Parts: sequence; structure tokens; C-alpha cells
Amino acid sequence: RNFLSGQGSDIGLCGCLLVLVSILFTLLTLPISIWMCIKIVKEYERAIIFRLGRILRGGAKGPGLFFILPCTDSFINVDMRTITFDIPPQEVLTKDSVTVSVDGVVYYRVQNATLAVANITNADAATRLLAQTTLRNVLGTKNLAEILSDREEIAHSMQSTLDEATDDWGIKVERVEIKDVKLPLQLQRAMAAEAEAAREARAKVIAAEGEMNASRALKEASLVIAESPSALQLRYLQTLNTIAAEKNSTIIFPLPIDMMQSFLTR
Repeated sequence: RNFLSGQGSDIGLCGCLLVLVSILFTLLTLPISIWMCIKIVKEYERAIIFRLGRILRGGAKGPGLFFILPCTDSFINVDMRTITFDIPPQEVLTKDSVTVSVDGVVYYRVQNATLAVANITNADAATRLLAQTTLRNVLGTKNLAEILSDREEIAHSMQSTLDEATDDWGIKVERVEIKDVKLPLQLQRAMAAEAEAAREARAKVIAAEGEMNASRALKEASLVIAESPSALQLRYLQTLNTIAAEKNSTIIFPLPIDMMQSFLTR
């Protein structure tokens, strides 16, 4: 019974007899039968051995070389590498009654090969379906602004929920990412119009602030010029110099009204 990996009490007397017959058959057919007994699994794989329908004690075998009995044993290879799959676009109604289409990507790996084989029929398909359902449930509790701005928080919440749900399957969900959020065309136009109106409003406010600052500067300049009458004449000459530099054919020279009044009185 020690040779039978301690399975005698589990498989019963009839099972022990069948295992003994399998061992005798293997010994009688050596060395041909040795090629049926020797199995090899790769570094990233583990083998779950079933003896008369029961999983052998000790858990998964590998990587490397292991032996099975050709008549009573069978095994299943389990890939332990990280697996990636895309979550198909899900039509979700948000908390503020907006329909959006969201897709994502999930990274997971098999942490316990025995549980992944014994506790669920197809761990990969189950994880995919659970990821789709979890995405819809998580997004249904968020409004549109939260979905657009808090993608990392949503992904972390999904990862925690999936990891907890798949723990009994021997699955470890390592990472979840939200890839794209697609909005309806009418909503995109409305948001674009809102953003354009907000930009125009900010531009008008900035222009008004500039006019106000310019008016204050002109007021201060007028006070400085009013302190010296010759400063105004110098300003006239600077203006004429600027006009002459532009090669204009007509030059308008302003005259003070008090100079004209002396001619009018005559």
C-alpha cells in the first residue's frame, strides 16, 4: 500500500487489486511498457494524476519527469503561465442613465492546478464570463464622470472582486485594465458643444481682463502725461515717427483746440 501512494484506503480492495494487476502487467511487458509509464511536463506546466478516478495525494506533479501506471492512471496537463484575454465591449447603463460601451483586458494565471481541475469544468471560460458580469456590475454603480476619470479605481475594484470570486477555482487574477469607453454619437456632440462653450466663455473673460488692465495702464499713462505739457508733444512726435515708418502717404497731425481758438476770435 505504500507503493500505491497511500491510496489503498481510498480506492478500496478492488482498486488495490486492479493497481496490482497493472503493476504486474507493466513488469511483464518491460521494456516496452516503460515508454507508456514515463511522462514529461514542461517548466510552465503541472500534471494532475488520476488513479482509478481519484486524484493522487501530493497534488500536481512536475515540472520534469514522472511515472504513471498505463492501465489505471490518467493525467491532465495544466498551464501555469499568465493568460490574457479581452473583455468584449459591454453596453452598460450608468448610474446617471447614460448608455456607454466599455471593454477591457484581464490577466490571470492558475495558482493551484488541483483546484482548477477538480472544482470547475472549464476555468478559462468561467473566468471570462465572470469578468464580463463583473464589469457590468461595477460600472452600473458609477456615473459617467466617474467612469471617464476613475479608470484605475474601477480596474482595481474589478481585480479585487474577480480575485476573490476565483479563489476557490485556484485562479489568481493579477491585473485588470479598462481599454476604451465609447459614448453615443449624440452625447459626444453634446459634450463637444459644452466644452466649446466653456472655452469661449473663458476666452471672453480673459479678453475682458486684458481690456481692464489696458484701461488701467492708459489711465496711469494719462496721469503721467498730464503732469508735463511737453510730454504730450513728444508723444505726438513718436506717433508721427511710427506712421512715417509704415510709408503711408497721408499723415494726420492733431492740433490742440486752444491754438485754434485764437484764430477764431480774430
